[in-house]
Amino acid sequence: MLDTPSNRPALPAEIARRRTFAIISHPDAGKTTLTEKFLLFGGAIQMAGQVRAKGEARRTRSDFMAMEKDRGISVSASAMSFDFMNKGTNFRFNLVDTPGHSDFSEDTYRTLTAVDAAVMVIDGAKGVESQTQKLFEVCRMRDLPILTFCNKMDRESRDVFEIIDEIQENLAIDVTPASWPIGVGRDFIGCYDILRDRLELMDRADRNKVSASIAIEGLDDPKLAEHVPAALLEKLREDLEMVRELMPPLDAELMAEGSLTPIWFGSAINSFGVKELMDGIATYGPEPQIQSAQPRNILPEETKVSGFVFKVQANMDPKHRDRVAFVRLASGHFTRGMKLTHVRSKKVMSVTNPVMFLAADRELAEEAWAGDIIGIPNHGQLRIGDTLTEGEAIRVSGIPSFAPELLQGVRAGDPMKSKHLEKALMQFAEEGAAKVFKPAIGSGFVVGVVGQLQFEVLASRIELEYGLPVRFEQSQFTSARWVNGDRQAVDKFTETNKQHIALDHDGDVVYLTRLQWDIDRVDRDYPDVRLTATKEMMV
Repeated sequence: MLDTPSNRPALPAEIARRRTFAIISHPDAGKTTLTEKFLLFGGAIQMAGQVRAKGEARRTRSDFMAMEKDRGISVSASAMSFDFMNKGTNFRFNLVDTPGHSDFSEDTYRTLTAVDAAVMVIDGAKGVESQTQKLFEVCRMRDLPILTFCNKMDRESRDVFEIIDEIQENLAIDVTPASWPIGVGRDFIGCYDILRDRLELMDRADRNKVSASIAIEGLDDPKLAEHVPAALLEKLREDLEMVRELMPPLDAELMAEGSLTPIWFGSAINSFGVKELMDGIATYGPEPQIQSAQPRNILPEETKVSGFVFKVQANMDPKHRDRVAFVRLASGHFTRGMKLTHVRSKKVMSVTNPVMFLAADRELAEEAWAGDIIGIPNHGQLRIGDTLTEGEAIRVSGIPSFAPELLQGVRAGDPMKSKHLEKALMQFAEEGAAKVFKPAIGSGFVVGVVGQLQFEVLASRIELEYGLPVRFEQSQFTSARWVNGDRQAVDKFTETNKQHIALDHDGDVVYLTRLQWDIDRVDRDYPDVRLTATKEMMV
């Protein structure tokens, strides 16, 4: 996130009403359920499907892969756009649901390059968990503004001050309560909306209904006693007195620079607290921001269209073997049929069938503005990190690719189908689902991933989408590093270390290692060659 110069003109109304954000959390904190409720309150769906419910209700809209539906986890980031009315303004929310599982953190990392803010979901009983902490670090590196939602308050959860302390200590960010829970677990009856002096009561009977909201004149209003039992009311008054003395008020500037997070409390499964959080995103969430790029940054209000690919999803529609590139628009007003320059290949593409997403449902996008996320179906021309512009050679920077932490060999069940296997692997490599390396010596491929679960997902997808059973087997290598340096130095290095050398799917040289000793040896013996654990996508 870059500082916005104060002398910039106001954004055009269509761009200013957009809010593009990701939802991040540890697995099982209720992220996908919260996404469903956002769609429900935005009027995009009629009935929210729970992640582990029965029958029809089971079909959540943001988990569309067969494996996601079977396991009840999200393994691929999905994007959704919908409108939301707040105080007479119709906001356009572009929401990106990210995988919470740590084995898919690279997909999440790249997704966070395409949003202007993040909503962090925390489980009221568990507080800040390991994966939340990792994802938060990524947001911190990008100075993303963060809004926090403490979920599952209708179950037994920890003391609220304890949760806030933990966020402040573990994540080194100031917290300001936007609402305050009344009661906990079975006694939880609702929240006091601190920002608007309202009492929000939870209806446990109807999970798809917005909670009842009662306007009151401060904490001494006699109306409070009509709705809140005496003991809970006394505790609420005590708690809020402490909050006002000990915690900072909501400062929009501090929030925009990522050093203060407002926190809302609620229960996503009961649709409670979600509407208040959405109001918070509309009011305090950032409008589309400046995008860092080379040789110059891109301003959202520029009239010429530019955008970048942050994700590629293959076979979203298994019947059509298609690949959809998710493009975040960085500037301008895009219309269907527009001709855009693909900066990497310098070719002009005519974008005739762009789509907008409501999870797995998609519709043709007649137009889109800076801040929106559109899908461009293509046959492999677009890769992660590509920039599309109306002619100018700008390259959006900062989309990383990480060295995998686990490496395995892969074989097709049927040796006659090795060509098919190569095609499938290349497809997944370009999608960013795995790294695929072709060793210089011997046949076969080495596949690299961040977490073990990814091998299972890959095997299941290759079988489902290509009808090709495969098996992964132990590899002699344990890690991979990209080789950088002067052309002659790299050539000399690859010639003498052929048994360790491979090419990735972009044709970049990779050094496969067995031990840390291998890396130390290269550092010592080849001062002109640099081994790196990350590379920027598609330089």
